[in-house]
Amino acid sequence: MNAFRRLVQTLITLGTNSYLLFPFGGPVIYQGPLKAICHPGLNCYSCPAALLSCPVGAIQNFIASLRFTAPGSLPHLGTLVLGYLGFIGTLVGRLPCGWLCPFGFIQDLLYLIPGPKLLLWPPLRYLKYVVLVVMVVVMPLFLVDSYGLGHPWFCKLLCPSGTLLGAMPLLVLKPSLWETVGFYFWNKVTLLVLILVGAVLISRFFCRTLCPLGAFYGLFNRLTLIKLDYIAGNCVHCKACEKACPTGVVPYETQASPECIMCLKCIDACRFHALDFGLRQYKEAPRRLTAPLPPGKSP
Repeated sequence: MNAFRRLVQTLITLGTNSYLLFPFGGPVIYQGPLKAICHPGLNCYSCPAALLSCPVGAIQNFIASLRFTAPGSLPHLGTLVLGYLGFIGTLVGRLPCGWLCPFGFIQDLLYLIPGPKLLLWPPLRYLKYVVLVVMVVVMPLFLVDSYGLGHPWFCKLLCPSGTLLGAMPLLVLKPSLWETVGFYFWNKVTLLVLILVGAVLISRFFCRTLCPLGAFYGLFNRLTLIKLDYIAGNCVHCKACEKACPTGVVPYETQASPECIMCLKCIDACRFHALDFGLRQYKEAPRRLTAPLPPGKSP
């Protein structure tokens, strides 16, 4: 299963970043009809090869535009993006993090670099919810310029995918852009270096600590159509699944953790078939029992 997941990650990353005309005189950034579609993972809109838009950037632009929206209406595109991400979250939770996200794939590759490996301090996993609320929602809504316009602050201040796949290739293609770089760029380069080093030392470092998209998807993990099944009678508590999990989940204790990216590495690791992958069975609400009516009485 892990080999198949690697194949899917490779195909999705290459397939959604396959605009290759930019080095040959085409537009530096693809602006075709596919840009109206959001990538289910973290993939920068400004990457020269990107065919799809970034969902986090789209949400921020939606929230930043609320001040300019007529009362009683919502921007059409923004509501579509929220519905689209909510639909994905309801169906599969954080599965896009484990299978479809290009930056998640980059972190998986970085963690393969030999060297010391560290455990994540558990409280840091809550930081991504702070990033989601503060940088994706609150700052675009309230931190505005002189015209009252909000900005995509997560993209401007933090997003490592935008720096690695967007800003740096653009600076190589258009050296004149070096004249425009300033605090925001160098701040993001510094954070990118720290995040990449963290990804070498700690499995899925950015996903587990800072990614707002992972935080959003994780809110749905207890409601998803698909789920991890645990067969307690087969488990011998060898902890092989726990050691295999890239996000620190203990599968035999929690099958719907918001940290689970549904990579299924735990299933591969379990030699006793104590874990499986299937559809969630939703229980019907118990029927209300009513007392029988006396003779001659109609309901």
